[in-house]
Amino acid sequence: MRVAAADSQDAFAGFGLPGAPGSSAFWAAVGAPSSVPAEGGGWVTLFLWRGSSPVTVEFESWSEPVALRRWQDTDCWYAEAAMPERLRVTYRFVAGAVSQADPFNPAGAGGERSIAATPDAPEQPHWPLLGADAVLPLPRARIRWASERLGGRRTVRVHPAGGGGPVVLLLDGDDWLHLHPAVTAFDSAVATGEVPPVTLVFLPAKDRVAEFTCRPELWEGVRDELLPLVAESGVPADTERLVVAGQSLGGLSAVYAALEFPELVSRVACQSGSFWWAPGALRAADPLGGSPGGVIAERLRAGVDLTGLRVAFDVGEHEDRMLPHCEVIEGLVERAGAAVRVSRSASGHDRAGWRHALLRDVGWALGS
Repeated sequence: MRVAAADSQDAFAGFGLPGAPGSSAFWAAVGAPSSVPAEGGGWVTLFLWRGSSPVTVEFESWSEPVALRRWQDTDCWYAEAAMPERLRVTYRFVAGAVSQADPFNPAGAGGERSIAATPDAPEQPHWPLLGADAVLPLPRARIRWASERLGGRRTVRVHPAGGGGPVVLLLDGDDWLHLHPAVTAFDSAVATGEVPPVTLVFLPAKDRVAEFTCRPELWEGVRDELLPLVAESGVPADTERLVVAGQSLGGLSAVYAALEFPELVSRVACQSGSFWWAPGALRAADPLGGSPGGVIAERLRAGVDLTGLRVAFDVGEHEDRMLPHCEVIEGLVERAGAAVRVSRSASGHDRAGWRHALLRDVGWALGS
């Protein structure tokens, strides 16, 4: 990512900020990072920080960290970041050992992160702007799952959106509870008819690598332990119809479950699945440098009938190294007989970019 340096306060005026940098009028006008068109395409986005100490902006997967520069002897720190067309990205400010969200940006993602979007990034209408200090709504229903298959205990929250319906199992459920308000977003999408009534089951991960890397224990536990608990919870839920929604390693696990547990999983919403994974890949110098499609591609080429499976694939259009792995799997799954939907989000490997795809693809998986 190219970073430019403003050489006069006129550069800040170009972003719509009045007054001298660091003045009261200037700070009163500051909001979320603003963008202007860049020469040759894309955008230049201005990040601002108010303080007395050096600060760095760190992005979720898309770019290396960028150090902000101080404007003369003021409390204004800034960086002008060159961004591509169509990008939504999670970021945070880091000063020493302390990280926090952007205090000027109303779009938060938990207590330490914010979300920036270029002007051409598609809207995400069902996801409200929530600041870093916002308390996200938690479903009242919760299940204490002490799994013999997986070991340990975990709390699984359950929410009947629109009164409940088919189960939507959200892998990495704590992220969708505490960082991104999936309860609010699904309620909104159900109310508009874009998603049918569903029962959300937020499954937290204790060890993502152990649980999501193509091992049967997780799905045996879901089948034999968790879904019976959901059925007994008193929350309306159709456990016979199950959509599994997963991202990154969770997306890998969701597709693995559809291959190996077809009687359980026949609908999948997969965002940026880690299809580079194969045994030993995480110990390699370049985990994504192996055979395209990894172990899932090997399994598909060995022969499998996926008639009856509905799977929606989405991957960030800026995930250059992920795209070859995902494209191989998308093609193989479709050739095996599944109904496949393929899309690309305006993001890198970032949950902020997966949010709209999650709602849209759950609706599609259920035939809506």
